[in-house]
Amino acid sequence: MQKGIDYPGVSVVFFCHDGNGNYLLHKRSKNARDEQGRWDMGGGGLEFGDTVIEKLKEEIMEEFCAQVKKVEFLGYRDVHRKQNGAKTHWVALDFRVLIDPSTVRIGEPHKFDDLGWFKIEALPQPLHSQFAKALDQYKSRLI
Repeated sequence: MQKGIDYPGVSVVFFCHDGNGNYLLHKRSKNARDEQGRWDMGGGGLEFGDTVIEKLKEEIMEEFCAQVKKVEFLGYRDVHRKQNGAKTHWVALDFRVLIDPSTVRIGEPHKFDDLGWFKIEALPQPLHSQFAKALDQYKSRLI
């Protein structure tokens, strides 16, 4: 059985920021699972036995090589989409996370082509298909 396909998967999703209104996004490489060439926030799936906050910190360190300074829970979203022709369902636990921008670098070069800091009002294109939905839900809390 596959999480997200045979039963809902749970993921932590993070909007990392520098405390000055800039958000860190990564550009998905040709080796990414899907949506190659699109800009995205970070995230990762929970495995049995993981705690949410520890998984959040682990994923931020893996993806961006950054320590978490402050965590704010934004809410959750049901994410329904198709991947390789199969319907998927994930429950995304969304967080706004303060990190130290001086430590940031690409931690998974096989998955990411680039990193960049952006204002919410000036995001790069194209964005991951789920980014707009998350932005609609949380924009007032991200600005």
